[in-house]
Amino acid sequence: MATLCTSFAFAGDVVAPQGSVRSVSVDDFMPHQSNVKEFNETWSYQFVFDNGTRAFINYSTLHIPGAGKKVTCDMSFWNFKSKTYTVGRQYPPERLKANKATASIDINGEYAMEHKPGKDHRVLFSADKGGKFLVDVTFETAEVGKVPGNGVWKIGKETFGQYVHIPYGRVKGKIAYNEDTIAVKGYAYMDQTWQTEQATDMAARSVNFSTSARSPLFAGRVSISKSGEPFGYALYKDESGMKVASPKAIKEGSDNYNGKKFAKSDLTFEWQDASIPALKFSVAKTLQKASLLDKVDGWFAKKAFKIAAGGEVLFYRGRSDASHGKKLDWCITGVKD
Repeated sequence: MATLCTSFAFAGDVVAPQGSVRSVSVDDFMPHQSNVKEFNETWSYQFVFDNGTRAFINYSTLHIPGAGKKVTCDMSFWNFKSKTYTVGRQYPPERLKANKATASIDINGEYAMEHKPGKDHRVLFSADKGGKFLVDVTFETAEVGKVPGNGVWKIGKETFGQYVHIPYGRVKGKIAYNEDTIAVKGYAYMDQTWQTEQATDMAARSVNFSTSARSPLFAGRVSISKSGEPFGYALYKDESGMKVASPKAIKEGSDNYNGKKFAKSDLTFEWQDASIPALKFSVAKTLQKASLLDKVDGWFAKKAFKIAAGGEVLFYRGRSDASHGKKLDWCITGVKD
C-alpha cells in the first residue's frame, strides 16, 4: 500500500514533490528530455568491495561551455591495490542509446546500465585513457528504491529531479586496471538526478550517503539551496520497513549548516517525519578528494567550465561511524572554498 509523502513547505525557494511515496520505475530511470541549454542528468554509483577497494561511477549528460552538449563517463578507483586512479571520457550526445523495452542504456558500446535498477542490474564501465579501466558488476540482491510523488522539486524558477534507485544492494563481478583483474563482491548504492541549470547554480552543497548494511539503513542525497534550504531525500529502513526521509534541517555541530563551505566536523540531518531518527556522522576525515574537471577534456573547456560553475567543483568522500550504529559512506560535493 502506498504511503502518503509528507507534505512540507519552506519559507523560501524550495517546493517539494506532492503525492504518494512509490517505487521507482523504468520511466524514472530512462533519460529525461529538455530543451533547456543547461539541462543535465547524472546516474551515480558507489561500490564498496569486500577487499577494501571502492569504485565511483558517474554517467552524465551536460552542457560544457565551449564544447556544447556532451555525454560524460567518469570513474574513480580508491585503494585499488593501495592506489587511486581516476578516468573521464566525453562523447557526442548521440552516442547514448536508451532502450525502454529492455530498460537499458548504452554509451558508445563501452559503458552500459542494463536492466531496470534492482536485482540483476548490470553496470559496465570500460575505458582506455591513461590506462585500461574496467568495472563489470551485477546486482545479486537489491533493496527496492522509493521516491516521493513524481520526485520533482521546484527550486526558485528551476526544476530538480531525484530518484534513489538502489539504496542498498549486493554486487558481484570484476574490476581491472591494465592487465590486473580482480574478482569482487561488495555492496553498492545508486541514484539519479536531473536539473534545469548547473548544479552549482541550484545548490550550495550536495551530500549523499549510503549504509554498509541492509538494516538499519540510511541512503540518499540531500542538497542545500543557495538560500540554505535543504531539498532531496533519503530512504530509511528498520524492522518496520522502508520510509522516505525528507530533510527538515541540517546542522554542523550545533549550528545550522547552510552549505556555503565544506563541512569540517559533525553533520546532523533532522527529518520531517518524527518517527525517523536523526542521522549524525563525522565528515572530519576525507578519504578521497576528486575534481569535476577530471571528466572535462581540453584546457579551454576546463577553464570555461570552471568559470561557468563559479569555481572548481570538488567531491570529498569519506567513511564514518554513524548514529544508527552502522558505517556510513558519504560524499560532499560543491565549489572549492
